[in-house]
Formats: sequence, C-alpha cells, structure tokens
Amino acid sequence: MFTGKVAVVTGGCRGIGAAITQCLAEAGAHVAAGYNRGAETAEALAAGLRAEGRSISLHQGNVAEPDSCARVVREVLDQQGRIDFLVNNAGINVDKTVRKMSVDDWHAVLRVNLSGAFYMIKAVLNHMTDRGSGRIVNISSVIGQSGNIGQANYAASKSGQFGFTKSLALEVARKGITVNCVAPGFIDTEMVASVPKAVLDTVIGRIPVGRLGQASEVARCVRFLLEDEAGYITGAVLAVNGGLEM
Repeated sequence: MFTGKVAVVTGGCRGIGAAITQCLAEAGAHVAAGYNRGAETAEALAAGLRAEGRSISLHQGNVAEPDSCARVVREVLDQQGRIDFLVNNAGINVDKTVRKMSVDDWHAVLRVNLSGAFYMIKAVLNHMTDRGSGRIVNISSVIGQSGNIGQANYAASKSGQFGFTKSLALEVARKGITVNCVAPGFIDTEMVASVPKAVLDTVIGRIPVGRLGQASEVARCVRFLLEDEAGYITGAVLAVNGGLEM
C-alpha cells in the first residue's frame, strides 16, 4: 500500500505512536520514528520490526525545540530523499488545576503538544509543497473537545490543534497536501493503565461502547487518512473515542 513512501512519526516509539509506526511499516512505508527519551524502548521496537522485514529508522529529538525538528527532518531527507507523511503524535501532560499550575507547567505542555506540531510542519512543508503532495495528521485528544479537571493546559494544546489543522488545510489544499486530525479517547496504553482502577472503571462507565480503545484502532484511522483514496478529506477531525464525545 505504502511501498516507497516515507513517514515521519513523532513520539513514534511508545503507546499510540508505536502502534502508528508498526501499522505504517506493515503497510510498506519506511517509518522514521522520532523519540526524545527511552532509547532502549525505541531500539526494541525497531529491532522487532526489522526482524519482520520492515523498514524503520530512529531519530532522537525534542519537538519542543524548532532546531531539533529541523535537524530530524534534514536527517530523514538526507537518508531517504523524501517525506510523504508527517504524523504529529508526540505529546506530554502535566496535570494540575489552574490554581496550582505554574506558568512553566502551562508552557511546557503547549510547547510540546501544539508548538511541536507547528515546528515539525514548518520543517517539512516546503519539501511537500515543492513535490506537490503530502499528508499531515495531527494526533489530538477527546480532552480537547470535552475539557477535563486538572488538564487545562493539555486541553488547550489539543483543542488548539483543531484550529491549526483546519487553517493549515485551507492554506495547502491546492498544493496537493491534506491536513487532518485524529482525536483519540481513552486508549489502553501505559499511561491509562497507571490510572487507579476505581477511576478507570468510572471512565469506562461513561464510554457508550463500554471499553477502552486500542492503540491499533487509532493507528488504522491514521493509515486511512494517509492513503491516496483519502485525498478528498482535509481539515477533518476524526474522533476515535467510543462515543464518549460526539
């Protein structure tokens, strides 16, 4: 499906990002998987995919730093000669109520989750424009739609991606580039698994389908938006939340 295509996936070695990396690699793409920390986890993911005959490279960087984003994009272009897909998945959370949240807490989350996507897009956009094609997918969150106590910074960063996605989609639609957003709900990852059982049971009780989502379900939605057949979809927000927010 994606043979000969090159995908950059930020935060591509853990959780939802790892599932996206695996999904795209299995579809034939070369995946340039970005990570900031956790080199051992990244190497293990790469080793497993290579053992299956998949094509992957690892790129250490910090999306909160524009120079780091530009360096990673240059690395991929130098090694692969092209970038067809960009998936902005890297994200962090620093959860506190607004009264207890410091200015640094606020900016740390916005810098990674929202500015990081901007920095990566800035680094790759001229290349995509020159080629007259490209697919960009930003990974947001249901929290950007619903809000959540103790996550004002996270919610602001994720809802900000909606407006950013739509505005950029308008700017580049006639240049052969689509820009879309996937907004997962509560997904069965390490982060969610750390939530106390009583709290998690309450969350699941609010989800109409009655379960957590799987990272692979998010990954398949990303893959769909990257396909040639999805070329008429741009500026969209695809909710993957089990009906939690409609």
